[in-house]
Amino acid sequence: MAHRFLRSVGFSGVKSRKDIKKILKLAVISPTEKQYVTLPDDSIAVEYRKDFAESFGIAVCGEFSDDADFDYEFYYPYFRGQYVSTTTEIDLERLAENETYAGVFDDTRVGISIIFRLQNRLDYLKILMRDDVHTVREPVTLSGLADSGTILLPIKKDKKQIIKEKKDTIERNKLIADARAGDETAMETLTLRDIDMYSTISRKIMTEDVFTLVDTYVMPAGLECDMYSVMGEILGVKEEENNLTGEKIYDLTLNCNDLVFDVCVNKADLVGEPLLGRRFKGSIWLTGKIDF
Repeated sequence: MAHRFLRSVGFSGVKSRKDIKKILKLAVISPTEKQYVTLPDDSIAVEYRKDFAESFGIAVCGEFSDDADFDYEFYYPYFRGQYVSTTTEIDLERLAENETYAGVFDDTRVGISIIFRLQNRLDYLKILMRDDVHTVREPVTLSGLADSGTILLPIKKDKKQIIKEKKDTIERNKLIADARAGDETAMETLTLRDIDMYSTISRKIMTEDVFTLVDTYVMPAGLECDMYSVMGEILGVKEEENNLTGEKIYDLTLNCNDLVFDVCVNKADLVGEPLLGRRFKGSIWLTGKIDF
């Protein structure tokens, strides 16, 4: 069965196992990049990466056995972000299904724990071979793959509103940090503000559209831990083309609650025209590269 987000990197026409095998074979025979790591059992973990545009491609993962044959394990589409999203303490945990890892960090800007699939897993495996490290404090570049999306118009604001929002955001982030440190006054203030916000939104929602009240958001979506529903202001728009299929892909730089990251989406799956200042809304698979 094809990976759900193959269409995000320009392979919307790939449906059968035969078509997938052709792409994976191409990635193994003529990779753009390949990495090897010797594991404790003397097997060699390998990852072949094949770029099909400047920012995205397909990764094929497996091992070399004793007889030097490549044993295929899994593949995934990848998309490289452009900007460092955060530099904070990140906990890393191996996922159950295979030798893949997830990173998690708390961000006061978003107000929840962010979980992402680690892109450069072999870089982390090299560190694990030297030292049993499960928490790092390094820059992380987040990126999302969306299988569909919608463009929304921005909320009209004057300069006073923009300045006030920035001031309120800074103050709220400080309160959240203080509350996590055990400050009871900060906890009470946050609770009262949330009650006031709920009351205001409940009143306005009777006559106004929800997307005129909510500017941006990041929240978990579905059962998988690294899936999110996002809405963010578009800070940058770039169009790329899959050099094998010719499908057009949008690379959108988003600002979601002051968390900046890139999202790629197939042009055919996007409703509306992405322009600076407008908003993107959709569900994404969140991945990230840690600069070890």
